[in-house]
Amino acid sequence: MSKSPLITLTGAPWNDFGLIDSGNGRKFERYGPYRFIRPEPQAMWDSALDDWDADGEFLPGSDDEGGGRWVFARDVPRDGWPLAWDNVRFTAHCTPFRHLGFFPDMAPVWDWVREKTAEPKSDGTPPQFLNLFGYTGVGSLALAANGAQVVHVDASKKSVAQARENAALSGMSDAPVRWIVDDASKFVAREVRRGRRYDAILLDPPKFGRGPEGEVWRLEEHLPRLIADCAQLLDSDSRCLFLTVYAVRLSALALREMLAQALAPLGGKIEAGELAICEESRGLELPTAIWARWSRD
Repeated sequence: MSKSPLITLTGAPWNDFGLIDSGNGRKFERYGPYRFIRPEPQAMWDSALDDWDADGEFLPGSDDEGGGRWVFARDVPRDGWPLAWDNVRFTAHCTPFRHLGFFPDMAPVWDWVREKTAEPKSDGTPPQFLNLFGYTGVGSLALAANGAQVVHVDASKKSVAQARENAALSGMSDAPVRWIVDDASKFVAREVRRGRRYDAILLDPPKFGRGPEGEVWRLEEHLPRLIADCAQLLDSDSRCLFLTVYAVRLSALALREMLAQALAPLGGKIEAGELAICEESRGLELPTAIWARWSRD
């Protein structure tokens, strides 16, 4: 198994999203016709623009638990508005968790996994794709539109319901996607016992979370076991696994070495690095997450 130096995957703006400017601990973004300001501790430089004319701003709480509130300068639809990425349509909205109902920095990840799963299997059947912590389904729909059979897992009933609505908005209600509300660790363990296998797996776990039955997820504690179980869902014909992590106390090197150990029997290649978004004002790269991935070639 080969390991490469760290890589930066930088997402470019598209019609319905762009990082307009960043600096002084904040970022200024466009989501369709609306513009928002959100906290961004990693924007440790001065902004390019003097005036950020935003429709709304998320003001963080005084603690470190992610609290805060939105303040709006103009009317923004509380039930959301439609956006598109490639051939997937979905609804964006201002959530209580400071984000907009999807993660735009995942676009280069979706592109990479789509490339790896573009061809049918040797027997002519579609590749099998497992999306863990799949949230509102943009990545799942992108892979389904590319020809994969998808299993989408998230612990939040509300998120999976939104994913189904996004499928309808995309004209993909009948796409080959199984929408599952479940604890990711428990689901994967059951799949191992069933002898299931997948061609590609995507994991985007939170730092902390709870399953539908109150199961507790702590990233540093539970991720290694989950990766070990995912390794048992891959075989000599599998193509890739991609892991993204937003916990700033971890290192991409740690993720790389964890995958290298868990997936060593499969051979192939391990890569790791950072996710970033390219700022439109100056071309600066704003880091957002770390990642590691395995591929057959």
